[in-house]
Parts: sequence; structure tokens; C-alpha cells
Amino acid sequence: MPSETVHIKVTGIGAPMKSEHPKPILLADYRPPDFLIDNVDLDITLDPTRTRVVSKLSIRRNPTSQATGKIPLKLDGELLELESLSLNGKKLRRPSYVVDDTSLTLASPPKEPFTLEVTTFVNPKANTALQGIYLSRGVYCSQCEAQGFRRISYFLDRPDVLARYTVRLEADVATAPVLLANGNPVERGTLANRKRHYAVWHDPHPKPSYLFAIVGGDLASVASTFTTQSRRDVDLRIYVEHGKEPRAHWAMDALKRAMRWDEVRFGREYDLDVFNIVAVSDFNMGAMENKGLNIFNDRLILASPDTATDTNYESIESVVAHEYFHNWTGNRITCRDWFQLCLKEGLTVYRDQEFSAENRSRTVQRISDVRQLKALQFPEDQGPLSHPVRPDSYIEINNFYTPTVYEKGAEVVRMIETILGREKFRAGMDLYFERHDGQAVTIEDFIACFADASGVDFTQFKRWYTQAGTPELVCDLTFDRRKKAAELTVHQTLKPSPGKPKKQPQFIPLAVALLGENGKEMDVTVEGGEVRPGVLAVTDATAKFKFTNVSSRPVPSLLRGFSAPVNVTIALSDDDLAFLMHHDSDLFNRWQASNRFASRSILALLEAKRPKPAAASKAAKLAEALRHALRDAALDDAYKAELLRLPGVADAAREKAVRVDHAAIFDAHRTFSRAVADKLGDDLDDVYTRTSTTAAFSPDARHAGRRALRNAALTLLTARGTSEDYARLESHYRRASNMTDAAQALVLIAGVDAPGRQSVIEDFFERWKQDHLVIDTWFAAQAQSPRDETLDEVKALCHHPLFKITTPNKVRALIGTFAMANPLQFNRADGAGYDFLADKVLEIDALNPQVAARMLGAFRSYRSLEPKRKARAKAALKQVASAARLSRDCQEIVSRMLED
Repeated sequence: MPSETVHIKVTGIGAPMKSEHPKPILLADYRPPDFLIDNVDLDITLDPTRTRVVSKLSIRRNPTSQATGKIPLKLDGELLELESLSLNGKKLRRPSYVVDDTSLTLASPPKEPFTLEVTTFVNPKANTALQGIYLSRGVYCSQCEAQGFRRISYFLDRPDVLARYTVRLEADVATAPVLLANGNPVERGTLANRKRHYAVWHDPHPKPSYLFAIVGGDLASVASTFTTQSRRDVDLRIYVEHGKEPRAHWAMDALKRAMRWDEVRFGREYDLDVFNIVAVSDFNMGAMENKGLNIFNDRLILASPDTATDTNYESIESVVAHEYFHNWTGNRITCRDWFQLCLKEGLTVYRDQEFSAENRSRTVQRISDVRQLKALQFPEDQGPLSHPVRPDSYIEINNFYTPTVYEKGAEVVRMIETILGREKFRAGMDLYFERHDGQAVTIEDFIACFADASGVDFTQFKRWYTQAGTPELVCDLTFDRRKKAAELTVHQTLKPSPGKPKKQPQFIPLAVALLGENGKEMDVTVEGGEVRPGVLAVTDATAKFKFTNVSSRPVPSLLRGFSAPVNVTIALSDDDLAFLMHHDSDLFNRWQASNRFASRSILALLEAKRPKPAAASKAAKLAEALRHALRDAALDDAYKAELLRLPGVADAAREKAVRVDHAAIFDAHRTFSRAVADKLGDDLDDVYTRTSTTAAFSPDARHAGRRALRNAALTLLTARGTSEDYARLESHYRRASNMTDAAQALVLIAGVDAPGRQSVIEDFFERWKQDHLVIDTWFAAQAQSPRDETLDEVKALCHHPLFKITTPNKVRALIGTFAMANPLQFNRADGAGYDFLADKVLEIDALNPQVAARMLGAFRSYRSLEPKRKARAKAALKQVASAARLSRDCQEIVSRMLED
């Protein structure tokens, strides 16, 4: 019988293009599915341009369905060629079913349970959107979150439909000797005179379609075994391109440590016989937690001292753990609908942050987490893309894999632990796993477990999930010397957002200490409400807290450990901040005081009539505090490195918030950085020399901290811009014995007009042009250079033979770095940076809408720019909006940005 094909005109296989008025999907409209699918049997024959998928579905009516009368069965499907359709073994013909661009509908399905068999064809080679089944450097792989399964077969492609999957894969032995799917291996065999073969996999755990995965290719592997706490042996394998096996050992080590940590910290044991990870070169995200078959962007698996930086090693450790932790927080318990995305992502980010904190420095991890939150999520909260941790509407769900869902979602979970303490928090998590294993649940289900386990009322706290924006705490501390008492007044506000002009007060845990004149914490008594000792409960628009037994004027240490994702304002003098930099026992707040002092100093130079003398005065006070820290043997090197990392141009711009001129901020930043380096020069020289080592490379926290401190000293020394500093920088590159040192030198020298600049850039290219991962460092180093020639150089690099617009990693390394990590040149006064990105977004959108939409995030703070830049950025956005063909992904983002 001839195949019935759904014809959709596309360039590559991207997303459906925009309609004039795309209809938003609303949380309020959620209804249970009318049908459930209990079992899925898939037979997939892999072919580069014509992969055949036979899907046999066991379907029944959902007893909780709210539908009445005649109930049609509507299956999701996009970009599929339908060959045949059978119901209970009987082939169906039109008009018993209807197929359109996005679905297949049976008007009158049986009332009793039935079997539906669907045969479709897909084209992996043409799939540039990288959703569904596609090819990555010759390897078949899949990506189904959030709605990619509908590009493999017609299905109820929603997270609250949980089914057990059995998958048979067939392919040529020569091109795909490795065949993998979810679950446990059941059977393998050869066909056609051993030229073809097959493998059968079965996953006993019900899962939503977004967790389905397959891989087929010619891959090598690294193998190991993990013995669970119940003494079961689990076969572990990481699959990589041939010759790269040695670069997968760190990822394997991280996996085994994560498995043990989850058993100890949360009592979660792995539940299959095998756990496989596959590293691929083309991937829209970082990694995917498919049940038993994690698929990773290879930059988050492959590492060796000469090819990966310490940051790469740390990212691999964190993301391997993150995806493994999803086995329980995301897989065994999943989301009822995509509005609950933070339920799996925010919770799992919190878990991976805790894993990293316990494997490295807790304080440094907290600083890293908050840096990212403030750099990415706070601007999102303040701009046109602001949305609650649990959104209430969307047009394209791919646009809500955001810092708000991930990073702020993690902070919300952390606040629960702050309020309850670790023991009661663990009791709530235990109840969550016990009560909801095997279910698709909601935020309300999650919060109820903590309320039931602790007896604490979380009604007000749930507003963190429903109200967008970053709360502002305006604080005032008064001291009565005669009464030896102090009073802290806290006003909380939350700015209006679209559709929410008035917002209610949040429940904010505010960790506080008062430091006496001796630099030690005062032993005070608090009146006004504590959730735990040292943590105040801010629940009203205005809250007052009284402290007694205050023997001298206190210096407040507020929001210790960053106890809530809020902004805090309190009148602290430069001397107060310097006091905290020297004495605060909360090391996070000591860093925060240093960071705040530096940001304040940089912004003050914007108004200074004589910037250099003003910078010297401020720099002397900061340098004194930094010198004190550098000489403190009790502080670890990684923490000292964080203190030396001054806030960047983008950080200072975020603090200014209105009428931002990045060129002026860059000049002020450069002036202040040079002044600090001048004041601290001898100490920096000493640190740089003292931390040099000839010892063998180790990625552990101690050795990585030592390298971080040395490179932080190098960065500040280079800011002085002398010929001696540039000579040291080039020597640092030439003598580098690891990629951490080489990459840092490359980035620094690419950003200045040093004599050896071009020689270093050319040398790095010649060394690494054959390595598709390392060469991304070369692209990124040039893209973030603040030099005036950078935009022209980036445009030229877009035509470089090693740059591919269809490869997300290359797009992120070059175009993404320029737009999101080069605030000076992206925000050029002539608007050329904005125009360049708009042109590239339209080019990428025709190939990969998900990546294109993420690039538009560079405009998220354009409304805070000074008027001329703001107008030019808005014009660039209008250029994107007016495109004849624009994906839903980009249309949603750009329309929200242009809303009044």
C-alpha cells in the first residue's frame, strides 16, 4: 500500500512556523488525558534518510477523564510520513482517521482497551532542529524533551502519560555496531548474513515519552561497575568517539561518586541493571536524563588535563550528577504538566549544588551559584521575559527552560531547607519519594510533603512559585546605646509584572548576625519572629525585629549565605563594608561585602570629575582587605581567588540598572581594576610566584583552587597593561602545562593589544584545530575580546571552515559568547552588535529554532540601556519580529520583549 505522507515545507527540519496569533497554553486549562497508554512496543529500523518506526500502543480510556460523550483520540505528531495505521490488527483507511500538520485523530476509538499500531518514517539526516531522531557526526541519537517524541511517532506526547517501553533497534553492523535504548538489555542478534543486527531493550518503569531515548553508532566505551547499598551490581558504561576513551574517566568517577552520594544523602538507590551515558557532538542543551540512557553534549563528558579547564572538570562533575539525580527527581517522580517543570529541574539543581558543595568548598560553590543567579536570573526577573518559577502560560515550552525555572527554582527548594533544617527537610523528601513514586505530580504535591512531615504551614511560602520578580528588602538598623538594643526594620516590595499589578508579601527567610566592634558575632536575643536561630521570618510588607543585649554599635551581616533570592538595601558606609570584609565569620557575606564595595566604587567613577585619584582612594581600601585575606592561612585558595575576581562590566551594569552605558562602565572598570592591581602589585606577584607548581595535574578541589588563585592574580596583574605584564602573560601561555592555564592566558591576551597577541592566537589554533571541542575555546576567546575590531573578527570567523552554523556548540562559542559575554562590543553605540545578532538569529531560526530563541536572550535587559542604545536594540528586535518566516520559539520571545 502506498505511504500517506504529511507534507510540510521546511528548511531543514525546524519547528512549525508562526501563525498570526499563536494561542497560549494555560495552566488553568489543564485537564487529565482522556486516554492512557500502558505499554509501548517500538520497532525502529535506522536509516540516515528514511528511518522506519513501528509503534504498537496499548491504549485505554482514562477513568479520571473529565470528557463526556463521544471522545476522539488525538495523538501528537509533527514532520512524520505516515505509512500505515491499524486498530486491533485491522488496517484503517480514511476517513476513519484524520491527519494534519500536528496530529492524528481517530474520531471513534473503542470504549474497551485496544491496540493501535502506527508505522511512520523520519529523516534523521535532515533533522537540524535536533529534536526527535537525528544524526550527530554519524551517530543516531534522540532528544525528546520537551516535545520531541511526536517527531518519532504519533503519541500522547505529554508528561502525565506514563507507559512501559520495549524497544527493538535494527541497523547496519558497520555503521551502528552499538544499539542502545532505555532500560535493561533483553536480546541481541544478527541478520542478513551478519551485515545487520538488532537489539531489544525493556524499561520496567513507567515513564513519559520525553524520557524515551535511542542511540545507534560506531562508538567506543569506558566500563565500570557500581555496587549499590543493597549489594546489587550495576553495569556502567560511557560511550564516546573512538580514541577519546581516556577523556571519559573523570565523568565515570563523578558518576560513581554521585550514585553513592544520593544513597547517603537522600536514601536513593539506582533501580536498573545498567546505566549508560553517550556523548554526542550535536546537542541543543547540556545533557538529558533519559531513563538509564543519559545523552550528553560531549563537552560535558570529555576531559583531560591538556584539553579541559578546571571549569570544564567542575561542570562535568556537576552535570553528570545532575542528570543521574534526575533518576528519582524527574524520572521516578515526574511532572504532571510542563508548568511544573521547576518540580524536577529546580529540585535537581539544588541537589547537584549540594553534591558539588560537599565535594569541593561549600562557600566557593555558594558564591558560584549566586554569581550565576545574579548574572542570569535576576536580569530575567527585571526584564520583559520575567515569569514565575511556575509559569501560568506559554506558547512554546522550550522557551521556559530558563534561569528562573532552574536556578531560582533551586533557591526556592533551598529556602525550604533553611526554614526546616536538614533533618526535617530530609523527612519531607523521604515522604515525597514514598508518596509519589511512579506518579506525575504538581508543586502542591511537593510542598504538601514538607508541610505534613514538619507541621509547618507553607501556604504563604507557595507564592514563590506563583509571583514573578525579585523581592527587594529595604532595611534600616537603629541602635540605642543606652538600652543596649537595636531594631531592624525590613520593608519588602515586589514590582508589578504583566497581569499582576499588585503582589502579596512573600515568606522570606533572612539570615542575620550583628557584629560587634571586636569583629565577633554578638550573642543577642531576638524579638519579632525567627524560623530558626539566626534566621528571621520576614512575612509582612513591613516587619520589625528587636535585638537586646547589644553592647556596642553593631554592623549588620544580612542575608547570610544568601538565604533567599532577594536584593537587600541597607545604608552601610565604606568603612562598614571594609569591616565586614575583614571580620564577617560568614565567608559568603565577607565575599559579598568585597563585591559590593568594588561595584559601588566602579559606579562612583562614572560621576567622578577626576576618576584616577578617586579610583586610587577606593582601591586602597579594597586592596587592604584583599591583602588581609591573601595572608590568612585559614582561607583556601579557591576562596581567595573568588575575592580577587572583581565584578565585571555586566555586573556593574546590572547594579546601575537604568540608562546603562556599557562603554562608560568599561572605562570605569578598567580604571578601578588598574588601581587595585597597582595597590596590590607586590602581593599579586608573590601569589603568582608562590602558586606555581611542577606537580602532576589533578582536577581535585585543592589543586584547582591553587590554579584559580594563580590565574586570578595573573588577571589583575594584566589589568595594569605594562610591557612587563604582557610579557608575563605570554610566558604564562607558552609555559602552560594544562588547558586551565593556557585558556586563561588565551582569553586575556585576545582581549588586549599585546605584542604577542596574534602569535598566541595562531599557535593555539595550530595546536588544537583537529579537536572540535577545544577549538570552541579559540572561537570564544576572540568573541569576548573588548577590542574595537572584535565584531568584524567575529563576522569573519562565522565563515571559518571550522565554524558550522548547524552545530549548537559552535554557535554558542562564537555568536553566543559575543552577544552574552562581551557587554562592551555587543552594546556598541552604533547598534552594529544588535544588528549582527538579529541577522544570525534569523539564519539559525530556519535550522534550529530552540538555539535561535536562546540567542535572543542577549536582549533581555535592553530596556535598561541609555536611550540611543535602547532604540537601536529595539529596532533590531523589530527586524526579527517582522521576518516572513519565524518559529514559535522566536516569535514568543521577541513579542514579549516588544510588549509595552
